[in-house]
Amino acid sequence: MKIVIYISSFFVCLTMFAQSNKMERIKVEGNEFVNLAGKVMVFRGINTSDPDKLATDGIWGEEYIQEISKWGATAVRFPVHPSAWRRRGQEAYLKLLDQGIAWAAKYNMYVIIDWHSIGNLKNQLYLDEMYNTTLPETYAFWKLMAEKYGKNPTVAFYELFNEPTMYQQRFGTITWEEWKKINEEIITIVRANGGEGIPLVAGFNWAYDLTPVKENPIEAEGIGYVAHPYPMKREQPWEPKWTADWGFVKDTYPVVLTEIGFCDETAPGAHVPVIGDETYGDAITNYCDDKNISYFIWVFDKQWSPQMYVDDKYTPSRQGKYFKKKMRSYKK
Repeated sequence: MKIVIYISSFFVCLTMFAQSNKMERIKVEGNEFVNLAGKVMVFRGINTSDPDKLATDGIWGEEYIQEISKWGATAVRFPVHPSAWRRRGQEAYLKLLDQGIAWAAKYNMYVIIDWHSIGNLKNQLYLDEMYNTTLPETYAFWKLMAEKYGKNPTVAFYELFNEPTMYQQRFGTITWEEWKKINEEIITIVRANGGEGIPLVAGFNWAYDLTPVKENPIEAEGIGYVAHPYPMKREQPWEPKWTADWGFVKDTYPVVLTEIGFCDETAPGAHVPVIGDETYGDAITNYCDDKNISYFIWVFDKQWSPQMYVDDKYTPSRQGKYFKKKMRSYKK
């Protein structure tokens, strides 16, 4: 019996290895992401909810990832909440990531692993208990991700910290120089432990403001920057404000909008930053298309807001209808 189990596990590992290695390594060249042939790669992706939540809800599985691919996504972002990482335990959580990465590769989608915390990492003050973490835990997480997935080309990106914010100084203060050094330390750890993927660095104001990059960029090669420009972050017209706040970075470095999305006031869990409509959808996707900026819609879940679907049949929500049509309009 044990021999059968071991042989079965061996072939599962071989299958996952074969699937992951059919993907090409993505690299940074100037202000673009490129494949090994130098072709510019622009990703239109979807956020899952936390794999731990999906597994608890009985949704985590190949069918779920396949559905994301059917909607036109070329990449998927896995948000790992520190509390879920600790609660499920490292070994059990890694099994979820192993599965998700293998399924993504099977459907030709690249992966962002996202350390999904919101708050001030320096002071260890956060928006909610689910985001609580420490610098040592964050360093250890990325050391492990580099060791475990650093050679896997499907895992194209490492999003080092989801949304840094001082929240009107409720979480104290942190300077850009302090935040820059923390990110540079994480990148050093990632590289030294075999991480060949692309580190992604977010700015302040809930991963919206990248203005400090103009004078003081991260001192590391082969990275990208992150922004989360939800509809209510700025008043219309959005485009000139986006350019001033984060879009200018794309003139020099790759930029990824790892969260965009919208809903109206009637949507479950709706809150001010994400209230918007198709006008926003047109504006943000056209802006990204004009500048070769990759983007990921938040979130492929029927409970977390803004939802992309509303029932167990994956019936699209209002924003789900919009982005499903939009993503399917691109040539893969």
